[in-house]
Amino acid sequence: MASAPQANLPLFYKDLTPLNSRDHANWRSKSVDKAPWIAQQHAIPLTTDEFAQAQRHFPIVFSSGDNPVPLALLGLHEGVNVFFKDDGEALEDAYVPAYARRYPFLLAKLDAKNDNMSLCFDPSSDLIGDFKEGRELFKESEPTEHTQEVLQFCQRFEEAGRRTQNFVEELKKADLLMDGEVAIQRGDDSDKPFIYRGFQMINQDKLREVRGDLLRTWNQSGMLPLIFAHLFSLDRMRVIFAKQVEQGKGPAAEAAKSDAKKKN
Repeated sequence: MASAPQANLPLFYKDLTPLNSRDHANWRSKSVDKAPWIAQQHAIPLTTDEFAQAQRHFPIVFSSGDNPVPLALLGLHEGVNVFFKDDGEALEDAYVPAYARRYPFLLAKLDAKNDNMSLCFDPSSDLIGDFKEGRELFKESEPTEHTQEVLQFCQRFEEAGRRTQNFVEELKKADLLMDGEVAIQRGDDSDKPFIYRGFQMINQDKLREVRGDLLRTWNQSGMLPLIFAHLFSLDRMRVIFAKQVEQGKGPAAEAAKSDAKKKN
């Protein structure tokens, strides 16, 4: 259900090009009211800086595999997103993860021999180009205030990413992550629940056994609130499930249609 993004290119990105004043002197970026790159995505990476806001809207889980990352679930099945229409129009005023808001920009290493990172963008996106309208990226070969703001946003995202990685490493060190499973009853006369797997979550039994000195350390570092934000957010699974049925998306909706045909 929740797999990590592809290793070769990050989720959403089809290609990457360094932004520079020579090739993009007259380019501009534009704002849009639709985000089609999000519409078919059911899971989006999330940083720990966002847990407090995100847990009000989405279940927060961890991807499967040896290198898990936190994910905001916008749907319970591949290709299902209950917060956006197919054309990318938002269905409600929900929190949008920073990972999605930074698109089409991101910081990337251009040289594997050093750690310097450059501001890059996805050239396949129609959000940036040689437009007549939009916000200028360069003026007299210098980055505009808008470009500086984009760079700062991407830098803050990278910093939050490092904090998130440290958080996950602490969870792994304490052996708190386990394979997740959630059973949701359909709410009709069927006695067979839908079972969701393919993600990781914190093992509450092991959490209760964590010794006091470690708990104090986690409390002082701010790690405990993050753990509880994740655990509390899991109740949103049922909300997402209900939205899928209401919108006619996912296996639950197909099962409901099948049952209705049988009754008729």
